[in-house]
Amino acid sequence: MTSTAQSKTSTRRVVFPFAAIVGQEEMKLALLLNVIDPKIGGVMIMGDRGTGKSTTIRALADLLPEIPVVANDPFNSDPSDPDLMSDEVRQQVAEGLEIAIGHKKVQMVDLPLGATEDRVCGTIDIEKALSEGVKAFEPGLLAKANRGILYVDEVNLLDDHLVDVLLDSAASGWNTVEREGISIRHPARFVLVGSGNPEEGELRPQLLDRFGMHAEIHTVKEPALRVQIVEQRSEFDQNPAQFLDNYQFQQELLQQQIVSAQELLPSVNIDYDMRVKISEVCSQLDVDGLRGDIVTNRAAKALTAFEGRTEVTVEDIRRVITLCLRHRLRKDPLESIDSGYKVEKAFARVFGVELPEDVAGKNGTKTGVR
Repeated sequence: MTSTAQSKTSTRRVVFPFAAIVGQEEMKLALLLNVIDPKIGGVMIMGDRGTGKSTTIRALADLLPEIPVVANDPFNSDPSDPDLMSDEVRQQVAEGLEIAIGHKKVQMVDLPLGATEDRVCGTIDIEKALSEGVKAFEPGLLAKANRGILYVDEVNLLDDHLVDVLLDSAASGWNTVEREGISIRHPARFVLVGSGNPEEGELRPQLLDRFGMHAEIHTVKEPALRVQIVEQRSEFDQNPAQFLDNYQFQQELLQQQIVSAQELLPSVNIDYDMRVKISEVCSQLDVDGLRGDIVTNRAAKALTAFEGRTEVTVEDIRRVITLCLRHRLRKDPLESIDSGYKVEKAFARVFGVELPEDVAGKNGTKTGVR
């Protein structure tokens, strides 16, 4: 880490390092894959209270490298990618004007439960627009989240209309605000992360289906692991700077692995026969639409790139398919079998592989995704 980076780190809020987080492999894998390929479509994390959901998401945002942005642009416009530029910046580029470039940390934007639509999407000052003839726009949280992470805690308690707005923006990559015949749009390409506790109610199936992946997390049962987590947290709270120093090498290594994976991703290939089998699994599980097929293909490629390879293997698919499909299965209230187990079983049947012992022996109490 350079001295400039260190000085920036010293002025920033101290965040628990991602590399130090013990357990919760499903959640960590889903988050990493979404950062490598944001087109996977975000992740829904459902689990018990106090299992480190918020800590892990903040740690991931802090881990990511700085990104180049157009200086003083409220939308974090990318200076080289037209799809990630605001209309104003794109016009300046088209006219050949010189653009000032800066660098900033990837933003993690928290969406409060009581947020209004204006706070989320932004507002147009109609009076100013009519009197001065300019499009006076006050950016909202979606503008701030562009090219970053938008985190909604307790997403199952959020107003359905707002969830629709978030999912539409996440899918299209744009946010459009219209008032009194005046329309303004800006890029809103972000990784949408929702978390919730199943005890507080489920999301509507139509909304759940729009999240690319669904991770389930549970309170760690093993006493030794629990002690390790408690001791780590205590160590971090007592001396955060020293704790960060201890994990700096692992953090930098992981950051480089993510950057390399993003660069390698376009070169990753998934065999036609495997793509057919993924679709066969979706078909056998009676998954509606084609989102399940698309997301599983993307996630398998992202995992392959993360591990520095260019050919997707059956094992790569096995490790992501439950995360991509478990929330798309039709719910039968009388059925006690875990949906993750049903996905594993269908995968094993179609791909002609044995179910891992930890899955087959427990009839779905464990999903087997590592």
